[in-house]
Amino acid sequence: MEEPDEFDELGEDDEEGEEHPEPEVTIEISGLSLFTHVGVTAAEREVGQRLLLDLRIDVGDSDATVTDRLEDTVDYAQVCDVANLVAQQRTYRTLERLCAAIADRLLEQYDVNAVWVKAAKPEPPIPLPVSEVSVEVWREAE
Repeated sequence: MEEPDEFDELGEDDEEGEEHPEPEVTIEISGLSLFTHVGVTAAEREVGQRLLLDLRIDVGDSDATVTDRLEDTVDYAQVCDVANLVAQQRTYRTLERLCAAIADRLLEQYDVNAVWVKAAKPEPPIPLPVSEVSVEVWREAE
């Protein structure tokens, strides 16, 4: 009599009664460089500037961990396009509002648990030397 394999084809234990919880998935995008019109002063909004965005999306359980199919997860290329579109649709006075608008749009468009958005100005228009200023916004799905 042949003994059963210790692992099934997905590499999981095949012991009876043992549950294998789905892994939680988080997608992170770092350093998305966008040219936007954001700033407190009219001149800053008119001229525009480069921002760096970091995005983290709490997807939760994702079938893609088993199926290996893009349509079973959140496409990070589309996420970048959405963030860029929101940043280009209008001008913003504060990084806080821009981050909130991006987070809200991502939560509307994707079935995810939460979204974290960080926007950094690598060359802020202030008279003291700093490497960057940034704002972070975290939103959870309702």
